[in-house]
Amino acid sequence: MSPVAAATGPLSGLRLAAATVALGLGSFMNILDMSIANVSLPAIAGDLGVSPTQGTWVITSYAVSEAILLPLTGWLAQRVGQVRLFVLSTLLFSLASLCCGLSPSFPLLLLARVAQGAVGAAMIPVAQILLTTVYPARQRNLAVGLFSMTTVVAPIAGPLLGGWLTDNWSWHWVFLVNVPIGALVATLAWGLLRGYETGRRALPVDYVGLVLLALGVGALQMLLDQGSERDWFESNFILGLGILSLVALACFVAWELTDEHPVVDLRLFGRRNFAIGVTCMMVGTVAFYGNVIVLPLWLQDHQGYTALWAGRVLAFGGVLAFVLGPVVGANLNRLDARAVATFGFCTFAAVAFWSARFTSDVDYWPIAIARLLMGIAISCFMVSITTINLSGLEPQRAAAASGLANFMRNLGAGIGTAGITSLWEHKAIFHHARLAESINAASPATGSYLAQLMERGLDASAALAELAQVVDTQAYVLALNAVYCIDALLMLTLVPLVWFTRPPFHLRGSGGH
Repeated sequence: MSPVAAATGPLSGLRLAAATVALGLGSFMNILDMSIANVSLPAIAGDLGVSPTQGTWVITSYAVSEAILLPLTGWLAQRVGQVRLFVLSTLLFSLASLCCGLSPSFPLLLLARVAQGAVGAAMIPVAQILLTTVYPARQRNLAVGLFSMTTVVAPIAGPLLGGWLTDNWSWHWVFLVNVPIGALVATLAWGLLRGYETGRRALPVDYVGLVLLALGVGALQMLLDQGSERDWFESNFILGLGILSLVALACFVAWELTDEHPVVDLRLFGRRNFAIGVTCMMVGTVAFYGNVIVLPLWLQDHQGYTALWAGRVLAFGGVLAFVLGPVVGANLNRLDARAVATFGFCTFAAVAFWSARFTSDVDYWPIAIARLLMGIAISCFMVSITTINLSGLEPQRAAAASGLANFMRNLGAGIGTAGITSLWEHKAIFHHARLAESINAASPATGSYLAQLMERGLDASAALAELAQVVDTQAYVLALNAVYCIDALLMLTLVPLVWFTRPPFHLRGSGGH
């Protein structure tokens, strides 16, 4: 690594605040685009003349391209420089967002979304490293806490903001809103941070590694995004993606570990803290995203909530996470990061077990309070695990580590979204079948309930339809309870694992600072 462009000390005062806003806002904007378009899919599909199933490729195309490029962050940062990479990524992301918003056809929208995911992939990991660089050494955990707020709040805010923009303006603004924000972020970042630029190295291009990475990660991400709709491995398409991903990733690992100039630094997984930290992050994100995705589906499909009210319930999960993230980070130097993570895991599990007792007649406030308390757990485990991931890393490997950690977090989000949702549906089918077994003409309880319905003025067919609706509602709430229990158990499995990491959990500055 060549010397840095300028040996600048930490920022302070308004300059530090402005840099924090720029880097945090850039990361927030990028993560927001993973979920902001979800609620706009019906409007996009209808306006551009495609089916709802085809419309889901708006999400898949972005997720696939970002997943492929995220692990390349370290390699790109060495070739371009961290500050240049962040600013360039932000500007190109804004340009791709403009193309998305102005797309006159569905194929052009997909092409713009692929570009958006690809050029924006480096924004989050590089912003994370730059944020720890501009803070004084004693406050770097605070920087991690501030940054972690974006990864928690953005997925919750996305559907709310996307729904509001679509309802009050149009789906185009879901993407166009990024343009002025991106311009502001890039201007602030370059003005404040160019003195923190890292040196550049003319590294050889590992074409074999690039192709294997694109095939393996791309196939895996498509499998996760499309698996539920195509009945998983009952589909030859999904089976083919699984085989392609397995073979390509196995070859990729073998190639990268033996290549002289690997495109992804897989040897980071040889570091105990990094390997355990990213594993905890991935599994924790599976539980977090599974909860975030399934709960609003249940509220809207089976509890009569509108999208806005379901979003308000979810928003409670971001309140304490937003407040506590910086507090946890600022005090992490005084605490054992493993103990803070354990508290987060156990709190999440306790709230999930409590939520597993909800019935179909639960009202708004118990659900909202459960989400509020979940924010405590999320802020504790996100901040502490991120600190463990990056602890003790050499500055020149920090960008690569952050890129890989964010890739594992995204992988956990994909597994949580697809796997937990599919699990919920299958559990609902199972419970529906079990409940239906006890309903028959010879059952006194069934006869009594139908008689009550007919006394209220329903005819026989309407009474049977009402009974079927009750069974369906109960099946889905039982399935939701099962999902909560599984989320809780996933978190509890991480408690002994995190104690295999080794202190000290100190973050080093990047770029020689």
